[in-house]
Amino acid sequence: MLVHALPYTLHVLASLIWVGGMFFAWMVLRPATAKALEGPARLRLWGEVFPRFFGWVWVAVTTLAISGVVLIHSRFSGFETAPRYVQWMIGGAIVMVAVFLRIHALLLPQLREALAREDWAAGASALARIRRMVGINLLLGLLVVAVASARWSF
Repeated sequence: MLVHALPYTLHVLASLIWVGGMFFAWMVLRPATAKALEGPARLRLWGEVFPRFFGWVWVAVTTLAISGVVLIHSRFSGFETAPRYVQWMIGGAIVMVAVFLRIHALLLPQLREALAREDWAAGASALARIRRMVGINLLLGLLVVAVASARWSF
């Protein structure tokens, strides 16, 4: 059992960092910035926030993948024999990583370019698309956490 403690702990912590960060950004930071800052200042703030948060997301994604593989092989002898809830977690994680990659590779550069040009309309458009994708990923992350913690068998 002790063999599983470290990878399991790292897996849970990485999940908390990623999903908790999205929850904070969506439910706390977004409404606060909308109320307290004008458009250009709000866009500049998000232009600073995303690279910092996404650095942590990369750490979380890497940690989740490594710890997940270790747990699957040490507890269940592979994917085929893992319980259904573990397979659902993996599927959810794959979708979440795909959404994150879309944000990081396609939408964040659009926001950066708009900020560099001081094109506030293009920046607001890019931020709105990022916000939607983060919202989708937050919902997926909460669902994955619910499936994992309840160990539902679908």
